[in-house]
Amino acid sequence: MDLKDEMQRVRFWVNQIGNFCLRLVWHFVHLLVRSWYLGVGVANVIESYLISSGLLRRYRFIDVGKLRYLAIVVESDDACQISKVIQLLQWLQAFGVKHLCLYDTEGVLKKSKESILAKLKNATLFEEADERDPILDQKHMTLEFASITDGKEAVAKGGNLLFMKYLKLANSGAEQKEQIFTEANLTEALRAVGYGGPEPDLLLVYGPARCHLGFPAWRIRYTEIIHMGPLKSMRYGSLVKAIYKFTMVRQNYGKFPFRAWQFILEKCVD
Repeated sequence: MDLKDEMQRVRFWVNQIGNFCLRLVWHFVHLLVRSWYLGVGVANVIESYLISSGLLRRYRFIDVGKLRYLAIVVESDDACQISKVIQLLQWLQAFGVKHLCLYDTEGVLKKSKESILAKLKNATLFEEADERDPILDQKHMTLEFASITDGKEAVAKGGNLLFMKYLKLANSGAEQKEQIFTEANLTEALRAVGYGGPEPDLLLVYGPARCHLGFPAWRIRYTEIIHMGPLKSMRYGSLVKAIYKFTMVRQNYGKFPFRAWQFILEKCVD
């Protein structure tokens, strides 16, 4: 009995020591990861300050002309911070961005578009602008407001238009060379129902999630996407750096798989 009790006591202490070592290793790794992210955060803040101060020469001269259309995706909770959104737009307007789309899932920004436009100088709605108008100079900005309902409604209307088109051809008895529609057909249908907006060159995401939060997929086939973090932590230097990185990227355009279009259409119609 004494030998058995002694063996149990040894196993108990071995388990205790093993659990202690595992906890110690876990806390050490956790400390390393937190220290790494803290260091990266401090470095980003310092770099942002240096960019804002104009001390980094490479960020002084940026060809904003390459950024023909910019999209800003804001998480809906952050979108309630209208003053922050207005400040962001003022930075972009001063930077020379002319065409911009504001998107949030629940349409908070769309509901506040009058107050946002009132705070900006030389800004107008994208659908009301005319590119031939001489007042659209480098200081003028056009704004488009969108939400997730625009995407679902667009795909539903576009799909219905295509369905009616092919149903009409089938009822007329005309011979159809192809039984499926192509990406070009869907793009044409979206334009026909009034949802064929421009494809952004760059999409900036403000919020905790690293995704486009339901921004219309057919408009971001060749778009560069950059996650900017929470809106409350936005910095001018980080914005300049993101635009600079975009202007330095060489884009190799590929094809958007049409099976993806069919998947999007099925999901949105359902």
